[in-house]
Amino acid sequence: MGAPRHVPQSPTGDAPVYSSPDVVPLSWKNARPGDLSSEQPSGGFMGHQGPDQGFALRLRRAFRDQLCIDETEHLEDVESGCVQIAMKRASIYGRAPVVHDLEIAYRIWGFLDEDADPQLIEERLRRFEGVSESHHYADLRRLVAAVPVETLQMSREAVEGRYASDWKALLELQ
Repeated sequence: MGAPRHVPQSPTGDAPVYSSPDVVPLSWKNARPGDLSSEQPSGGFMGHQGPDQGFALRLRRAFRDQLCIDETEHLEDVESGCVQIAMKRASIYGRAPVVHDLEIAYRIWGFLDEDADPQLIEERLRRFEGVSESHHYADLRRLVAAVPVETLQMSREAVEGRYASDWKALLELQ
């Protein structure tokens, strides 16, 4: 705690300096019953792990005024699906989500295009329906799996160009 200004201090007094601890602790070992013996599990319906992925939930608010949503679509479903896609993209690079991850997710599905292809709108109506609800988790995972890693590794400009020329090439639709 600092001393009041009226208390005199010696300019040559001992300044605090770093000193090593007397005992160096042993290295940490993964020996507790609940610890994973390998890396974070992945694959299947495990999702895609990455640091600070919840930040995408904050970033989604910046896009609400730009989204072009059909009257039969629900904002919660659109945001939930695209946030998951953005988190998948961020996890590929081992970082937290950034605004470009969300922009790419929205662009791929035509939510930033006022004149989106009617076939794309029909496809997204089917795929995004109800994904914000917890009992539609399998549908959400299938939605995220429909966007291949190759698409998510593209730059924002490349996704925009490919979407304009052939949006189907960005997705794996079955």
